[in-house]
Parts: sequence; C-alpha cells; structure tokens
Amino acid sequence: MPGENLTRDEARERAALLSVDGYDVSLDLRTAVGEKAGDGPRTFRSVTTIRFRSNEPGAATFADLIAPSVTSVSLNGRDLDPGQVFDGSRILLEDLAAENELVVDAQCAYSRTGEGLHRFVDPEDGEVYLYTQYEPADSRRVFAGFEQPDLKAPFRFEVRAPEGWTVWSNGAGERADGVWRFAETKPISTYITCVVAGPYHYVTDSYERTFEDGTRLEIPLGALCRKGLAPYFDSDDVFLVTKQGLDFFHDHFDYPYPFGKYDQALVPEYNLGAMENPGLVTFREEFIFRGKVTRASYESRANVILHEMAHMWFGDLVTMVWWDDLWLKESFADFMGTFANVGATRFTDAWITFANRRKAWAYRADQLPSTHPITADIRDLQDAKLNFDGITYAKGASVLKQLVAYVGQDAFLEGARRYFKRNAYGNTRLGDLLSVLEETSGRDMASWARKWLQTAGVNSLTPQVLLDAEGRVDELAVLQEAAESHPELRPHRVAVGLYRRTGEGALERYARVEVDVDGPRTVVAEPVGAEAPELVLVNDDDLTYCKIRFDDTSLATLREHLGAITDPLARALCWSALWNLTRDALLPAADFVDLVTRFAHRESDIGVLQMLHAWAHSALVNYAPPAWRPTGERLLAEVALRDLRAAEPGSEQQLAWARFLATVAAGPDELALLRGLLDGTEKVDGLEVDQELRWAFLEPLAAHGAADETVLAAELARDDTASGKRHQVRCLAARPSEAVKAQAWAQVVESDALSNALVEATIAGFAQPSQRELIAPYASKYFAAIERVWRERSIQIGMDVVRGLFPSCPTEQGAQATLDAADAWLAAHEDAAPALRRLVLEARDDLARALRAQAAGA
Repeated sequence: MPGENLTRDEARERAALLSVDGYDVSLDLRTAVGEKAGDGPRTFRSVTTIRFRSNEPGAATFADLIAPSVTSVSLNGRDLDPGQVFDGSRILLEDLAAENELVVDAQCAYSRTGEGLHRFVDPEDGEVYLYTQYEPADSRRVFAGFEQPDLKAPFRFEVRAPEGWTVWSNGAGERADGVWRFAETKPISTYITCVVAGPYHYVTDSYERTFEDGTRLEIPLGALCRKGLAPYFDSDDVFLVTKQGLDFFHDHFDYPYPFGKYDQALVPEYNLGAMENPGLVTFREEFIFRGKVTRASYESRANVILHEMAHMWFGDLVTMVWWDDLWLKESFADFMGTFANVGATRFTDAWITFANRRKAWAYRADQLPSTHPITADIRDLQDAKLNFDGITYAKGASVLKQLVAYVGQDAFLEGARRYFKRNAYGNTRLGDLLSVLEETSGRDMASWARKWLQTAGVNSLTPQVLLDAEGRVDELAVLQEAAESHPELRPHRVAVGLYRRTGEGALERYARVEVDVDGPRTVVAEPVGAEAPELVLVNDDDLTYCKIRFDDTSLATLREHLGAITDPLARALCWSALWNLTRDALLPAADFVDLVTRFAHRESDIGVLQMLHAWAHSALVNYAPPAWRPTGERLLAEVALRDLRAAEPGSEQQLAWARFLATVAAGPDELALLRGLLDGTEKVDGLEVDQELRWAFLEPLAAHGAADETVLAAELARDDTASGKRHQVRCLAARPSEAVKAQAWAQVVESDALSNALVEATIAGFAQPSQRELIAPYASKYFAAIERVWRERSIQIGMDVVRGLFPSCPTEQGAQATLDAADAWLAAHEDAAPALRRLVLEARDDLARALRAQAAGA
C-alpha cells in the first residue's frame, strides 16, 4: 500500500504533534484453531484503544494498521467510516482534540512469514503455536498504533485464547473468566510489545538480588518451547546464563532490571536470532539442540541470551528516536553480549569468537557498495529493515571495543550508567551518549565520533620492519591505508605483537607494544634494537577494527608455521587476516585451502575450527579458479576424512570434521562412506550419527543423486517433526534434476503457499554450488521476477528470495554474462525500491569480488 513504508519525515512530523498516554489492546485468538472461515486469510479480532494528546487541536494525522478489514473506527466518540479513513495500512485521523481516544475494531491476519502474529501448526501433533515479531514495524499487523520508536506508551493487553492454552505478554498475566489479562507495562515502543500463545512447554525459576543499600529484587524467570522440543530443552543451562547475566549487568549498570518478570520463549519458524521484547524475549527454537553440538553452539546461545538482556537497558529502557541510531542499541548489545560472556559465564574465550566470526561479518559488509556509517541515513522503514546488518551490529560492537580502549573501561561504564538514569523510558540520539562519555572520560568524543561513527569503510594496517646490519630492529612502523571509495584514515589504539619461534618450535610473542596509530605511517619506537621478529601481528589482542596485513617475512612465517602460534586469539586473528587477503584477491584461494589442509587440525578453539571449515568451502566455491575446483574438492574431502578418523573418538572436533565432510563430500568414496554411516554398514569410532547428523549426511547424497525422494520420505517418517520437515524440504530441492529445480523455483517465486521457514529451506536446497549448469537457466528468470516478488510479497520473504536466489555460482562461461545482467537490471531499474536495489547491488558486488579472486588465482 502507498502508506505502508513510513518515512522518517512523516515520523518526525507525527512525533512533533502527538504524545501517547496509553494503549489497551484486546485480541481474540480463538480462531487460531479449527477450520478457517471463508476464502481469505485466517484472521483474528483486534480491538485497540489509544489515548493520546495533540498539541495542535484541529490538526490531522494517521494511525498505522495493516489488516484485511476494519469493522469500526471511533475517534473521540465519533464514528468514522472505515471505507473512507482506512486504506489498508493507515487510518486517517482528522480534527484532533487536545486529548483524544481512538478505538479501532479490526480483523487482522495471522502470518506465515514470521512478521506480525505468526501461526505455526506442528506437524508432529497438530498443535497450533502463536508468537509475535514486530521489529521494525509489524505491530501494526496485530493492533492499530503509532508505529515509530519515539512514541512510547504504557500497554495493557488482554487475550482470549483457545481452552488449554497459556498466553504470555510483556507484563505478568493471569486468566479470569476465560480472558488473559496482563499488567500494564512501563512506557515502551510499539515494536517491542509481544504476545506468545499456545500449548507451550513452560519451565520456571527465579532470580534474587540484594543490593548494597539493602533493597531486594526478585525476578520471576520462565522459559518455554513447543511440547515436541521439551525432551531436548536444557532449560537449566538457559537459566544459569540468565542469572549470570543479570548479576553481571546489575554489577556494571547500577540500574535494576526494570521490567518485572523475565520470560524467554523459543519459537518455531523465527526469522531472527532473537528479539528483546521486555519481559518476554523471543528466540529461534534452533537454540534447542536436538543432537550433539560443539561448545561453540552453547557459547553462541549464551551470547544471544546476554545480547538480548543488554537490550533491556540499551534499547528498551532507553530507545533511539529513529532507526538512524539503531546502533545505539544493536552495537551496544553486540558488544555487551561478548563482554558479559567473558566476564560472567564459562565462555571466557568469547573474544576469540568475536574476533574470528563476528568481525568477519562486519568486514564483508563494510566493503560492499552499500556500506554506510554506523550512524546511518535511514529514510524509511525499508531502509531500516536492511540496516540490521554487519555494520550496525558487528562493526558497531568492534568500534565500541576500540572506544573502551580509547576512553578506558571505567569511564565507558560510568557513561552508560549516567545515560540510563538521565534517559530512562525516553528516546535518545547520538549526542546524548557522546555528552556523558565526554563527562566521564574527558576526551573529545565529537572528533572520535566523526571518524568512527559517521564515516564508512575499513582501514588496513600493515607492519613495516627495517633491520640494521646486525639483523636487529632498526625501525618498526605501521602503515594505514583506506579504500579509494572511503578514504578516511582513523585513530587506532592497537597492540603490536612481535613473535619468534622457541627452541621447541612454538611461535610465541616476545614483545608487545601499545601505540596510537594515526595517519598513513606511525613509527613504533619501543622495539628498536630488539631481535628481528619472524611475525609481526598488528592489532594483537584485537583492540581495534581493521584489516590486518603482513609484511613478507610474516606472511612467509605463517605459510610454514601458522599452526605453531600458541596463543589462540593471535592464531584466530592470523586466520582472519589470511581470509581477508583471500577475499581481496591478494592470496590465492588455493593457498588458503592449502593452509587449512595443513594447519586446521591443530586448531584448539572449536569455533575457529568450524569457521575455517566454512571459509575453506567458500574459498573453493567462490574464489578458486574453475579449473582448480576439482583439485580443491579432492583436497578438502581428503583432509576432512583424514581428520575425522584422526580426531579423538566422541570429541567435538570429530563432530566438526564429520559435518565438514558432509559439506565437501562429492566423490564416490566420500558419498559411499556417508551412506554407510547412515545405514550402519560403516562406523567411525566414537561418532554418534544422531538425527541432525543424519540429515546433514543426506543433503550431499541428495545433491549428488544418491538419495531419491523415497529415501527422503523414509527419513521424514523417522523424524516426522517440524525440524525434520525443514530438512526434508531442503534435501528434496537439492536433487540434481531439471524438474526438481523447476518445482522449487515455482514454490518460492510463483507461489506464497510456503511458510517463511520452508521458503528458506527450499532456497538453500535449490542453490547448490555443485549444480552450476543445472541452475544456470534461472539467472534470466531471476532478473525478470524480482521486482514483482518485491512488490507482491512481504519484505522478509522478498529479502529471502532476492538474496537467496541471486545467481551467485554461475558457470565459467556464464560468469561475465551474469555480472552484465545484474548491471543491466540496475541500470534499467533506477526507480526501483532502494532496498531492492541495495540487495541486488550487494549480490552483484559479491560476484564481482569472486571473479576478481578467481582471475588472480588463475
């Protein structure tokens, strides 16, 4: 609808006009079960009462609502004609009084895309589960409101639900006379309100804390999931991390958790990792592990729990005015998630994961043509949706880590404490945070912000070592470079580490210098006269955000002795730097694969090992010259099999290598082994082939024509669950058949019958890198279809289709033609939705980068 994409200017005008005093929202969800009435979408009744003030009596504005139909609209007791005032996404409100009451009675639609009120039917037992997901602007699919973050208000929800269901919302609730009623919330934004309803499995606990002044805080804790996942749900560990996090944030923030209870719901078909609804955080249910996983999965879950908890202060208590300052919550939560993981939980090495995995996301995003400053220019809601990206999260968090090094941890945390107390239940902009940090640190934050928050791009730091006649360090300098498109050089507080091999062959640091790097060349004075280093690691300890480069000696050392680096963080930083060199076409993909085959088995950090597996596969698929790919496939399959058999039986390293073998298996020997592990005729000592691993083995078998529809149907019968269905759909779409690809394409592009989770699974199966010839004909179909898909489907599904079906793995003969087709589409669609153009431009840039690396490697 024309008014669905709210602009920043419209939001500013409405915020200047209105103040909202409160919402009462009544939902009737009894229609979620049973037969659907009529031919249209399945709907529920939503009645919203909003009390608000206008500082210009007689003015006009609008409320937001996306609904199939509106039964009635009443403004200040005056009935309005829905046919006249409602256009499908907005309700026109004219002749406002100083004090107003709006009542909207609507039929809203249940969602199958994870946006609004999502309805899921569990194939295992037929039970129906509901949950809401709103960010950035989908509460308007559930109730009428003023859908922007700076029009905060208290909310009261009441819900009628089917018999036997439990309902949760942000506030504590109880059921009386067949109606669930919930305590009024504190003033919060519309996008963090929440309702979860259904026959969920629910576990409770409590958190207690006595503060120094004697006040006592007790927080009821809850955790819920579908009944079918209850046998796998390790709620004790979820509660353990939750309590550790609450202790940590109370210690550091000096502001008690402000939202009463703390429920955490793990819900099906979720589009995100999690969402910080105060009092009722929602997570994707994949954080419940149906099979054996590595420590990295538990660390990731803990990080997400703590990330969302940090939002209770950064985002929920204090909220950005508009999505330009999305970083004010996401960058902080991303930083605080790892900060708390290291400081409060068993995952004391979480900064290694951050350096190796999280920052890789940021480096990629910051080199796309769509890169943007951390404080972004968000013109409308479509812009906002796309800005939940590696810049806003991971680069922002990396820059905050640099900020802590710049101002000091104590000044940083004291600034946060003052920020909460001054702005509680309000909205802020960049300047509000900078002002308190200037107070606490005495530093010029405006200059720092201009360079780090208001410019885009990533700098490269390279060591330059000059030796004297005796082979000692005569001068050590750090060179800083920037891309031509984003030439800003920044101040970096870095540690420079000097490494040499010991008599036992270990590569260890013998000197460390902290220095402020600024400008194109910074001389580091302290190491003069030191022994010549075999490896210089700029940004040792990962204090700043940059791409690390190496001098020739250091690179030669890494080629021969990478596995000998004893410090796991230093080793992870070197791997990350080598991956960036590969992506930048400065290190051939074949060389990176060679390093993985020789040194990955020596990696002690399981998260880094799993990241190396992903990078090695990406190097082969995207960056290796086509002529070398068969060689690379053989090398990776051989090392996967070798290290699977060499790993300690039952270890997480063994599991990681088994999953990697499934990723790279292509030849008859590997596929035969996978088939044997499935049917029991083959065995790897200590490897338990549980249901999740069975599906992992089945996908390459399906993709290479060794597991047909009958085999996959039998596996689904063995695992007839929602998870099993997603796996089966992905495997079905992976089969090497023209008819299969045509059917998968039609299901995703020509129909909206599939739910969001099955769209995602179908796309993942369709786009097999090993089937370049088979999917090549869909490149032209893609460019012909995407504008219609974007127009007709929800933005989430549109994003999934445009990203997931871009022809990113063309044949060697079709590569340049695909690039040209992308350029032609962009040239011919300058007036297309900016968010759609951004997605195509990003995918086009990834392809161009891959082709440059392939050419350089050749």
